[in-house]
Amino acid sequence: MKYMLLIYEPEGAYQGEAGQKALMEVVAKHRKLGEELRAKNVVYGGAPLEPSSTATTVCTGTDGAQTLHDGPFAETREHLGGYYELDVKDLDEALYWARKIPVTPGGKVEVRPHANYG
Repeated sequence: MKYMLLIYEPEGAYQGEAGQKALMEVVAKHRKLGEELRAKNVVYGGAPLEPSSTATTVCTGTDGAQTLHDGPFAETREHLGGYYELDVKDLDEALYWARKIPVTPGGKVEVRPHANYG
């Protein structure tokens, strides 16, 4: 079963000299996690995302009209920083891997199964 593991971290967590140092440490941990996933033959994909300030949101109104908005739709101090997509046997295995995803203090990993409309 496929799961998305969405990584949310505090906006601005990697700003400044200390933030850049923390980012390099987290990136190294993500690389190590990738090695572990490959060693366990877990099919996965993923990518980091640019800051939420680079986002554009398409909003569709109740009348079907669409508007564009700079930034993410949700008003929050956290942003979606990246994701992993795993193909694992069940939720327990997805949660096992989610707990291994490195995040800054205050960060979260949301685990959601793919929908099956077939």
